[in-house]
Amino acid sequence: MKKSYYVLYLVPRRPDFAQTMTDEERGIMMQHIGYWTNLMNQGMVVVFGPVMDPHETYGIGIIAVDNEEQLQEFMKNDPAASINKYEFFPMRAVLPAVK
Repeated sequence: MKKSYYVLYLVPRRPDFAQTMTDEERGIMMQHIGYWTNLMNQGMVVVFGPVMDPHETYGIGIIAVDNEEQLQEFMKNDPAASINKYEFFPMRAVLPAVK
């Protein structure tokens, strides 16, 4: 089946979130890293990580899914979605192709 690729933008709950996380928020974000790493090991995640924008730090990831329903499940099951929100955008082409 042909994969669909999306860029996911993890919108922080506040501009200084990365610098001012509470212990509870940090725990959730550590679960988030584990969640994405597990899905990367399964071939669903191409790349992910924090973007050190001088205005705010936020997360970006590129994923490969079979359909938009799988994308929605991916976001819904991410522990970080409980304290942040996602925006996502489809990508038209990916080179080289992920295997």
